[in-house]
Amino acid sequence: MSKENSSKSCDGAGGRLTYKDAGVDIDAGSELIRRIAKMAPGIGGFGGLFPLGDSYLVAGTDGVGTKLKLAFETGIHETIGIDLVAMSVNDIVTSGAKPLFFLDYYATSRLNVDLAEKVIKGIVGGCQQSDCTLLGGETAEMPDFYAEGEYDLSGFAVGIVKKDSVIDGKNIVAGDVLIGLPSSGVHSNGFSLVRRVLAQSGLSLNDQLPGGSVSLGEALMAPTVIYVKQVLDLISKGCVKGIAHITGGGFTDNIPRVFPKGLGASIYKESWEVPTLFKWIQEAGRIEDAEMSRTFNMGIGMVLVVTEEASHKILEEGQHKAYRIGEVVCGEGVRYC
Repeated sequence: MSKENSSKSCDGAGGRLTYKDAGVDIDAGSELIRRIAKMAPGIGGFGGLFPLGDSYLVAGTDGVGTKLKLAFETGIHETIGIDLVAMSVNDIVTSGAKPLFFLDYYATSRLNVDLAEKVIKGIVGGCQQSDCTLLGGETAEMPDFYAEGEYDLSGFAVGIVKKDSVIDGKNIVAGDVLIGLPSSGVHSNGFSLVRRVLAQSGLSLNDQLPGGSVSLGEALMAPTVIYVKQVLDLISKGCVKGIAHITGGGFTDNIPRVFPKGLGASIYKESWEVPTLFKWIQEAGRIEDAEMSRTFNMGIGMVLVVTEEASHKILEEGQHKAYRIGEVVCGEGVRYC
């Protein structure tokens, strides 16, 4: 993929779209994290670690973002709760933590019990997939705050890991292998840009995905993969040194977060098949390669850093669908070859 990044405006039909043009500034978000870290050192990982005896409690919190807009438009509410759970449990499992419990927050102008039940059913399903308990939550009615028929979601998960079993990336060295676990689609990041692309394309959510076998709405609403069980299984086999959850920031920002200073990633461009949905998004939005790689997961939702020996074992066993997508190299950042 090209390392060039477009800063052109998307004003007018046919312009090259960027995430920033769609209203999301990843650099601003990174700057905020940098400032917060000055006030609360230790912040910045995928999950927050709190010492408890010989273990750490690991916590993560998130929402679903503007994917909710598509839920309102498509009427698909049964799986959005899976996305909500996934965004938190996938973060905390990067430390090697087993999720213990999840709490949700559901806010709306006027409570529609049938609609809320559909959403919460998805949350329960997500907890079952990640083998954690839905411990509780909060339902808030806020008249005039949200549009009629709309709602907002957030939640957080807490897990636990022994202190001597934490996956922290400190032992990563040049030559280690990057193993990618496939995504189900866009997951829950980049939807502000997706919606801008959709508007520019002239297609509707009911139209078939060009080159695909489902509608655009169905493809975009595919729930986020919950990686907990497969990641914990791979960790149990040993030799997992670091794990990156590929969310906002894509490969570009997320993979380097698990590396010691002075190390970077070399990604093999042809090592996995980029899903049709991303190819359509890029073509319809005329989006630069570098912008795609920093906004979307491009078909890889989780990256594990393992030893060369472990990579062969993982790939040869074939118990989990996985790809050898690159290696750790000297020098910082992410490059493609």
